[in-house]
Amino acid sequence: MTTVTEKIDAKLVKELREKSGAPMGDCLKALQETRGNIEEAFVVLRKRGMASALKKSSRVTNEGAVGSYIHAGGKIAVLVELDCESDFVARTEDFQELLKDVAMHIAASDPRYIRREDVTAEDLEREKEIYRAQTLASGKPEKLIPQIVEGKMSKFYEEVCLLEQPFIKDQAISVKELIAQKVAKLGENITVRRFARFKVGAPDWTVAQTKAVESAPE
Repeated sequence: MTTVTEKIDAKLVKELREKSGAPMGDCLKALQETRGNIEEAFVVLRKRGMASALKKSSRVTNEGAVGSYIHAGGKIAVLVELDCESDFVARTEDFQELLKDVAMHIAASDPRYIRREDVTAEDLEREKEIYRAQTLASGKPEKLIPQIVEGKMSKFYEEVCLLEQPFIKDQAISVKELIAQKVAKLGENITVRRFARFKVGAPDWTVAQTKAVESAPE
Protein backbone atom coordinates (compact mmCIF):
# COMPACT_ATOMS: atom_id res chain seq x y z
CA MET A 1 0.00 0.00 0.00
CA THR A 2 1.36 3.44 -0.96
CA THR A 3 1.73 5.82 1.98
CA VAL A 4 1.14 9.58 1.99
CA THR A 5 4.83 10.07 2.78
CA GLU A 6 5.89 8.27 -0.41
CA LYS A 7 3.67 10.50 -2.50
CA ILE A 8 5.47 13.69 -1.44
CA ASP A 9 8.26 14.47 -3.90
CA ALA A 10 11.60 15.06 -2.19
CA LYS A 11 12.16 18.06 -4.48
CA LEU A 12 8.98 19.63 -3.12
CA VAL A 13 10.18 19.13 0.45
CA LYS A 14 13.52 20.72 -0.43
CA GLU A 15 11.77 23.67 -2.11
CA LEU A 16 9.64 24.27 0.98
CA ARG A 17 12.73 23.94 3.17
CA GLU A 18 14.50 26.65 1.18
CA LYS A 19 11.41 28.86 1.16
CA SER A 20 10.61 28.56 4.87
CA GLY A 21 13.89 27.71 6.59
CA ALA A 22 12.04 25.08 8.62
CA PRO A 23 13.54 21.62 9.29
CA MET A 24 13.03 18.99 6.58
CA GLY A 25 10.84 16.86 8.85
CA ASP A 26 8.50 19.77 9.56
CA CYS A 27 8.32 20.59 5.85
CA LEU A 28 7.39 17.01 5.04
CA LYS A 29 4.64 16.96 7.70
CA ALA A 30 3.22 20.27 6.48
CA LEU A 31 3.15 18.99 2.88
CA GLN A 32 1.46 15.79 4.01
CA GLU A 33 -1.21 17.79 5.84
CA THR A 34 -1.85 19.96 2.79
CA ARG A 35 -1.66 17.10 0.26
CA GLY A 36 1.44 18.51 -1.44
CA ASN A 37 0.20 22.12 -1.75
CA ILE A 38 3.39 24.09 -1.10
CA GLU A 39 1.70 27.46 -0.55
CA GLU A 40 -0.70 26.05 2.03
CA ALA A 41 2.17 24.13 3.64
CA PHE A 42 4.13 27.39 3.90
CA VAL A 43 1.20 29.00 5.73
CA VAL A 44 1.07 26.02 8.12
CA LEU A 45 4.78 26.42 8.89
CA ARG A 46 4.40 30.17 9.41
CA LYS A 47 1.61 29.61 11.94
CA ARG A 48 3.62 26.97 13.78
CA GLY A 49 6.68 29.20 13.80
CA MET A 50 4.73 32.08 15.34
CA ALA A 51 3.17 29.75 17.91
CA SER A 52 6.60 28.39 18.82
CA ALA A 53 8.05 31.91 19.08
CA LEU A 54 5.16 33.04 21.28
CA LYS A 55 5.65 30.06 23.60
CA LYS A 56 9.33 30.89 24.01
CA SER A 57 8.94 34.69 24.12
CA SER A 58 9.12 34.85 27.94
CA ARG A 59 12.56 33.25 28.03
CA VAL A 60 15.51 35.48 28.92
CA THR A 61 17.90 36.29 26.06
CA ASN A 62 21.24 37.24 27.59
CA GLU A 63 23.48 35.88 24.83
CA GLY A 64 23.71 36.82 21.18
CA ALA A 65 25.85 38.83 18.80
CA VAL A 66 26.26 42.25 17.21
CA GLY A 67 26.14 42.39 13.42
CA SER A 68 26.75 45.13 10.89
CA TYR A 69 25.82 45.93 7.32
CA ILE A 70 27.29 48.61 5.05
CA HIS A 71 25.34 49.30 1.91
CA ALA A 72 27.16 49.36 -1.44
CA GLY A 73 28.96 52.67 -1.80
CA GLY A 74 29.30 53.13 1.95
CA LYS A 75 26.40 55.59 2.22
CA ILE A 76 24.34 53.63 4.78
CA ALA A 77 25.58 51.62 7.77
CA VAL A 78 23.75 49.57 10.38
CA LEU A 79 24.71 48.02 13.72
CA VAL A 80 22.24 45.61 15.31
CA GLU A 81 22.25 43.45 18.44
CA LEU A 82 20.38 40.16 18.10
CA ASP A 83 19.97 38.15 21.31
CA CYS A 84 19.27 34.50 22.09
CA GLU A 85 19.50 32.18 25.09
CA SER A 86 22.89 30.53 24.60
CA ASP A 87 26.29 31.29 23.13
CA PHE A 88 26.08 27.99 21.26
CA VAL A 89 23.07 29.15 19.24
CA ALA A 90 24.60 32.60 18.75
CA ARG A 91 27.50 30.96 16.91
CA THR A 92 25.37 28.82 14.60
CA GLU A 93 25.20 29.52 10.88
CA ASP A 94 21.41 29.99 11.08
CA PHE A 95 21.68 32.66 13.78
CA GLN A 96 24.47 34.50 11.98
CA GLU A 97 22.47 34.40 8.75
CA LEU A 98 19.48 35.88 10.56
CA LEU A 99 21.69 38.60 12.06
CA LYS A 100 22.94 39.61 8.61
CA ASP A 101 19.43 39.55 7.15
CA VAL A 102 18.05 41.78 9.91
CA ALA A 103 20.93 44.26 9.54
CA MET A 104 20.44 44.39 5.76
CA HIS A 105 16.68 44.83 6.18
CA ILE A 106 17.19 47.78 8.56
CA ALA A 107 19.54 49.42 6.05
CA ALA A 108 16.95 49.06 3.28
CA SER A 109 13.71 49.78 5.16
CA ASP A 110 14.76 52.39 7.75
CA PRO A 111 12.46 51.41 10.67
CA ARG A 112 12.19 53.85 13.57
CA TYR A 113 11.21 51.36 16.27
CA ILE A 114 11.66 47.65 16.96
CA ARG A 115 8.16 46.70 18.21
CA ARG A 116 4.84 48.49 18.14
CA GLU A 117 5.06 48.60 21.95
CA ASP A 118 8.14 50.79 21.62
CA VAL A 119 6.37 53.60 19.75
CA THR A 120 6.25 56.69 21.96
CA ALA A 121 2.93 58.01 23.26
CA GLU A 122 3.64 61.31 21.51
CA ASP A 123 4.09 59.65 18.13
CA LEU A 124 0.98 57.54 18.60
CA GLU A 125 -1.23 60.48 19.49
CA ARG A 126 0.16 62.61 16.65
CA GLU A 127 -0.52 59.91 14.06
CA LYS A 128 -4.01 59.20 15.39
CA GLU A 129 -4.84 62.91 15.29
CA ILE A 130 -3.65 63.15 11.68
CA TYR A 131 -5.74 60.13 10.67
CA ARG A 132 -8.82 61.48 12.50
CA ALA A 133 -8.52 64.81 10.67
CA GLN A 134 -8.00 63.10 7.30
CA THR A 135 -11.02 60.86 7.84
CA LEU A 136 -13.26 63.76 8.86
CA ALA A 137 -12.11 65.80 5.87
CA SER A 138 -12.98 62.92 3.54
CA GLY A 139 -16.60 63.11 4.61
CA LYS A 140 -16.78 59.67 6.21
CA PRO A 141 -19.47 59.16 8.91
CA GLU A 142 -18.16 60.09 12.36
CA LYS A 143 -19.17 56.73 13.82
CA LEU A 144 -16.75 55.00 11.44
CA ILE A 145 -13.76 57.14 12.42
CA PRO A 146 -12.41 54.87 15.24
CA GLN A 147 -12.47 51.81 12.97
CA ILE A 148 -10.80 53.67 10.08
CA VAL A 149 -8.15 55.16 12.36
CA GLU A 150 -7.38 51.72 13.77
CA GLY A 151 -6.84 50.38 10.26
CA LYS A 152 -4.53 53.26 9.40
CA MET A 153 -2.57 52.70 12.61
CA SER A 154 -1.94 49.09 11.60
CA LYS A 155 -0.39 50.40 8.40
CA PHE A 156 1.62 52.93 10.39
CA TYR A 157 3.10 50.16 12.58
CA GLU A 158 3.99 48.20 9.45
CA GLU A 159 5.88 51.21 8.11
CA VAL A 160 7.86 52.22 11.20
CA CYS A 161 8.28 49.08 13.36
CA LEU A 162 11.01 46.64 12.38
CA LEU A 163 9.14 43.50 13.43
CA GLU A 164 5.98 44.52 11.57
CA GLN A 165 7.67 45.34 8.26
CA PRO A 166 7.54 42.91 5.31
CA PHE A 167 10.95 41.25 5.09
CA ILE A 168 12.96 42.89 2.31
CA LYS A 169 14.04 39.54 0.77
CA ASP A 170 10.58 37.92 1.00
CA GLN A 171 7.60 40.27 1.14
CA ALA A 172 5.28 37.36 1.97
CA ILE A 173 6.53 37.33 5.56
CA SER A 174 7.22 39.99 8.18
CA VAL A 175 10.51 40.35 10.04
CA LYS A 176 8.68 38.98 13.09
CA GLU A 177 7.78 35.84 11.12
CA LEU A 178 11.33 35.55 9.80
CA ILE A 179 12.62 35.50 13.38
CA ALA A 180 9.86 33.08 14.40
CA GLN A 181 11.06 30.62 11.77
CA LYS A 182 14.53 30.63 13.32
CA VAL A 183 13.07 30.30 16.82
CA ALA A 184 11.20 27.18 15.69
CA LYS A 185 14.31 25.77 14.05
CA LEU A 186 16.88 26.61 16.76
CA GLY A 187 14.61 26.03 19.77
CA GLU A 188 15.52 29.25 21.55
CA ASN A 189 13.92 32.64 22.01
CA ILE A 190 15.47 35.27 19.74
CA THR A 191 15.00 39.02 20.15
CA VAL A 192 16.24 42.21 18.54
CA ARG A 193 17.66 44.22 21.46
CA ARG A 194 18.72 47.43 19.66
CA PHE A 195 19.99 48.91 16.44
CA ALA A 196 21.52 52.07 15.00
CA ARG A 197 21.29 53.23 11.38
CA PHE A 198 23.48 55.93 9.86
CA LYS A 199 23.17 57.59 6.44
CA VAL A 200 25.72 59.94 4.92
CA GLY A 201 24.38 63.49 4.71
CA ALA A 202 21.27 62.81 6.80
CA PRO A 203 20.55 65.46 9.49
CA ASP A 204 20.17 62.77 12.15
CA TRP A 205 20.36 59.00 12.64
CA THR A 206 18.02 56.29 13.90
CA VAL A 207 18.69 54.57 17.22
CA ALA A 208 16.08 52.12 18.53
CA GLN A 209 16.08 49.94 21.62
CA THR A 210 13.66 47.61 23.35
CA LYS A 211 13.77 46.36 26.91
CA ALA A 212 14.96 42.80 27.50
CA VAL A 213 12.49 40.27 28.87
CA GLU A 214 13.16 39.91 32.58
CA SER A 215 11.16 36.80 33.39
CA ALA A 216 12.87 33.49 34.19
CA PRO A 217 13.38 30.73 31.63
CA GLU A 218 10.87 27.90 31.39
